[in-house]
Amino acid sequence: MTHAAAVSYRPPASVLAASVPKPRSHGALPRASNVLAVVARPGQESVELGGLLYAYRRSGARLALLCLTRGEASPLNASLERLETLRPWELQVAAGLLGVSSIAVVDYPDGRLSARRAAAQLTERVRREVRRQAPDLLLVIDPDDGSPDDVAVAAAAQRAGQRAGLAVLARCMPGGRSGWLADLGPHAAAARAAQRSAAGAHLSQADGLAGVQCRLGLLDGQERLRWVALAHRKMTQ
Repeated sequence: MTHAAAVSYRPPASVLAASVPKPRSHGALPRASNVLAVVARPGQESVELGGLLYAYRRSGARLALLCLTRGEASPLNASLERLETLRPWELQVAAGLLGVSSIAVVDYPDGRLSARRAAAQLTERVRREVRRQAPDLLLVIDPDDGSPDDVAVAAAAQRAGQRAGLAVLARCMPGGRSGWLADLGPHAAAARAAQRSAAGAHLSQADGLAGVQCRLGLLDGQERLRWVALAHRKMTQ
């Protein structure tokens, strides 16, 4: 795991105003052989992105994960351990269940990624991971559906992706109107099962897991996606 100093920044609204063409309303997952997921805190890799990550792994893609905080700001803690110590280990277990082969956890302050002057550091940290992992696709949570930290993470991934010529794909909230529906493929049922197992690995958050598992149990074999940024080269959908 890697560590970074605490910083602060509030991203300009224009950063996330992505003017990218809309794909067709339904189809397969965009092809990728090396996926880098970027999240704000532990748990999001499972609850938000777990189905997608597992589906990409079953399709043959290599998976890497960059988590920019240790999740210490969560109001839930079912253990006697400090969250900043425990949650990265829970993340390791969850990511292993999803097939993630490389994990980096950074100790930026949870809940403060959108504070002033953090943009350059967040973008550079994502760029560093891009150089290390050489992905052909970046995966984030849709900033329109997330917290201020999620907005900051998506903005950093967008800037890093644009500089590297990479596409940035966002997972949208189920039932939303933006983006398009993509099938998880022939292993959709296994993907949802792995997603639920990975979410359950976050035992420090046990007081909220019943609701999470109920919500995950309602998901089908599709995900709603949209482009936050497009690659310089053409991505096949």
